[in-house]
Amino acid sequence: MITIKQLSRRSLGAAAVAAAGATLAVSLGLTGASAATAAPVTAAAPASGHSFTFALVPSPGIKACLPHIGGRVTITPGSQNDLMQVSIFGAPRNAEFDLFVIQQPDKPFGVSWYQTDVNANSHGVGSASVRGVFDRETFSVSPGGTTTFAPTHQYHLGLWFNSPKVPFNLGCEPGAPAPVVTPFNGEQHAGIQALNTAEFPVNAGPLSHVDR
Repeated sequence: MITIKQLSRRSLGAAAVAAAGATLAVSLGLTGASAATAAPVTAAAPASGHSFTFALVPSPGIKACLPHIGGRVTITPGSQNDLMQVSIFGAPRNAEFDLFVIQQPDKPFGVSWYQTDVNANSHGVGSASVRGVFDRETFSVSPGGTTTFAPTHQYHLGLWFNSPKVPFNLGCEPGAPAPVVTPFNGEQHAGIQALNTAEFPVNAGPLSHVDR
């Protein structure tokens, strides 16, 4: 069940996307249908203390049902934390997504940390900005409690469909008798992964290239 707080956040996000979509399209050099056909950004060489931009690429099987989907991420290091700016294009109209910082780009994903919603507008374009530690120092640890694990770096990103029905209805799960459900949203009832950072090696994801 979606709580009142979650409804409010997603409703506000949907309204903001409508206004931000045009700005994003201009900043990417996109208008109208061209937004859905833009190519992903190629990862640039990182430099300490400078912004680092890299692509979000389609997850396995996604390009067959969403041939133009992609994304771009820019991380700008700060003195205390980092600014991560995420944009997506070529997504289903008005679709909602959930972004995670993850240990590895593909299954089984490893240690995963929920960051933000990214909602597409009527042109399939969306964006979000998040502040946190998104660099070579990003890690999780559980010294004890219900789960125990040693310090573990998470250097990759993954974007999941918020609704399991969306990719299923688009034919992204050929042969599946029902929508595939994953735990990658606030209700732990999300769809499959749409985008990730698999252009980078498993043990050297894009966040490992950012240095404050």
